[in-house]
Formats: sequence, structure tokens, C-alpha cells
Amino acid sequence: MDTAPDITTSTAIAATDPAKAARTPRIKLKSNGFSIDHPDPELGEQLMADALGVADREALDGILGQLVKVSVNGGRPDEVNLSFAISMVKSIKPRDSVEAMLVAQMVSVHLMAMRCAHHLANAKDLAQHDSAARALGRLARTFPAQMDALNRYRSHGEPAITVQNVSVGDGGKAIVGNVTQHASVIVSDNNPASAAPKAPKAARSRRGRHSAEARRTAQA
Repeated sequence: MDTAPDITTSTAIAATDPAKAARTPRIKLKSNGFSIDHPDPELGEQLMADALGVADREALDGILGQLVKVSVNGGRPDEVNLSFAISMVKSIKPRDSVEAMLVAQMVSVHLMAMRCAHHLANAKDLAQHDSAARALGRLARTFPAQMDALNRYRSHGEPAITVQNVSVGDGGKAIVGNVTQHASVIVSDNNPASAAPKAPKAARSRRGRHSAEARRTAQA
């Protein structure tokens, strides 16, 4: 980059036009590198650092440089791809350097997956088709793994808790106590309690005889 201003310095532009000042600037690619396209270099770098979730200029240069390389289209960095990558990073809102690196990887994997999908759609022979399909499959599996890693990091490794409604029909069994499910086996620390106890067999027999006698009397 051409200049090295302090990204922690505020300027009067934010006070005069807050909406314009808060807009993330675009990156202008040059033959010898890139620069942030903003009328105020200091504010431009601050806005870009906020968008990428980095704390200093060195981290900003590093993340931007990596995204520039990933944006390559036709052998050269592409401003449209780069703007898309920066926009996606900003939308995920990385909150520290770890998240900034992980989110940049996620965006890069997505760009590579779309590139492989393009190669797959334009494959001219079986070898090209198989190569693009394998690469696309690996990238497609990597992306959700990265999402899980980001979610675990943001939740400090705490496991997710799922609460489900349980409906017990007549004659069913309800398990009272803590339940742990292993594959298809449910283990409880208490004995199962009957949700709807069945009537004793003798009582059912007496009710049956009384009903039959009542029907015979009615018919007579």
C-alpha cells in the first residue's frame, strides 16, 4: 500500500457525513499492489479494518493481500471478486484476529468451490470432469466444517442443547429422569414410569361380562 496512516485516528468526515463515512471503501488494484479507494486515507483504513475484524495495519495488509490473491480471475486479481470477498467477510462480522482469519478462509473456500463448479460445468473430457468434481467435493465438505469451527469458537466450546417435545400415547412408557441417547439405545438413570397404567386383567374381565349381560337383557 502507498501510505501507512494510523488506522485508530478519527477524522472530521465521519462527523460531517456519517452515512458516507461508514461505507466500506473499495480496493483499487495497481500494477505494484493495491490501495484503499477513499478520500481520507486514515478513515479508509479504519473502515476497512472494522469490516475485516482486524486490529492494526499489519493485519489489515495481510488479510487484504491474501484476499487479493484469492480473487484472481484469468490469471490476474479481479476487483469484482475482491469486493465480493470483502463484503462477505464484513457480513459475517469477525470479532477478533482468529475470527478474521477463519472467515477469510471461509470466503476463499467458497470462491474456490465456485471456480471448481465452473470448471466442472465446462469440462471437455472425463479427466477434467473427475478432477473438478473431486476438488469441488472436498471444498464443499470443508466449508460447513469451517462454519462449525467458527460457531464453536464464538460459543467458547459450549455444546448446543436441544429441547424436544415428547408425546406419550395410551399404554406408552415415559422415562423420568436424565436421559442419554447412544445411537439407538436410550439409557435412563431412573426406572421407566408408566404414563397410562393399564387396568388389572381381572377388572377388564368383569367389565366384559357385565357388558355382555347388559346386551342380552336389552335384546330380550
